[in-house]
Amino acid sequence: MEVLQNIILAVIGFSGGVSVAAGTFALITILGIVPRLMGALKIGCEIYKMETAIALGGTVGSLITVYKFNVHIGIAGMVIAGVFAGIFVGSLAMSLAESLKVIPILFRRIDLKTGLPVIVVMLALGKGLGTLYQLFFCGGI
Repeated sequence: MEVLQNIILAVIGFSGGVSVAAGTFALITILGIVPRLMGALKIGCEIYKMETAIALGGTVGSLITVYKFNVHIGIAGMVIAGVFAGIFVGSLAMSLAESLKVIPILFRRIDLKTGLPVIVVMLALGKGLGTLYQLFFCGGI
């Protein structure tokens, strides 16, 4: 009976993981993060490599999280991983905001004409610093 319970639990867990991964990649696809990023970086011919890197990163991150591998990368490795995680989350948030046209509408309503690039960079830095704060001071490391 215990074997049957473990099989059912494995099927439910796998199904849940597949559902979450499908939802995440559907969101990334709908927002068009990869094509926008490729267009901004002007490296559209490398889009398949970028998609492969995203899929591999998600897979490796999931494996490390689920199986609790001890990865000894030190503080420098954590900073690098935090920067990459911040870039991903920042890209996701900014794509969502751009899709909803939140930032242009806000800037139009407050009649802001100059300093737009500075504000966007400050938003990204704030997100990155918040992530580093969480990693170092809220039990992330």
